[in-house]
Amino acid sequence: MDFSGHRFEKAIILLNVRWYLSYQLSYRNLSELMSERGILVNHTNIYRWVVKFSGEIDKTIRKLKGPVSGSWRLDETYIKVQGKWRYLYRAVDKHGDTVDFLLTQKRDKTAALRFLRKAVGSSGIPESVTIDKSGSNKSALESFVEESGSQIEIRQSKYLNNMVEQDHRTVKRKMRAALGFKSFWSAKKTIAGIEAMSMIRKGQVRSEGTTTVGTFWAIFG
Repeated sequence: MDFSGHRFEKAIILLNVRWYLSYQLSYRNLSELMSERGILVNHTNIYRWVVKFSGEIDKTIRKLKGPVSGSWRLDETYIKVQGKWRYLYRAVDKHGDTVDFLLTQKRDKTAALRFLRKAVGSSGIPESVTIDKSGSNKSALESFVEESGSQIEIRQSKYLNNMVEQDHRTVKRKMRAALGFKSFWSAKKTIAGIEAMSMIRKGQVRSEGTTTVGTFWAIFG
């Protein structure tokens, strides 16, 4: 990551980015926390750091992410962007480990198919995918099976899909603190950072660190 041109030290920038992506804190909360430590930084600067470096954190974590199981749970949740509802497709495996995620403008077969291709590209073809009663997700899975010639068991069960619905809450809690997003681009970048920190917390990332905080600084410090 390139920190040239920033008047604050790398450690201060990364500390604010990690705090924002990990906890239910607003940009103004972080500005106040920094001022208590004698560091005056405007909340808009912290916003720019989060948007700029979240994507870089995600790219690095993806390279270090361990494999997931072949049994997936797939679902989508709602995210407010510019006052409108957008859709965050997510999948976790049977252990609750994150498979992949994708923010989309629409909730339909095309969006679900895009997400499936992205998830398979990062984690391989699963043995089974559990979804709820969503017709668009089922249709997308059937189309993917046909186009790829793969053998994927498609299961529709709200009970079995509770795991991914529970996992949505980590992102949703953070979104409530963020009070929505001002643009689709900033939402996409920030969510990538939030998901990356979630993968670290779940222990999915290969690193010398033994805790969530230790792993982050072992990678980025």
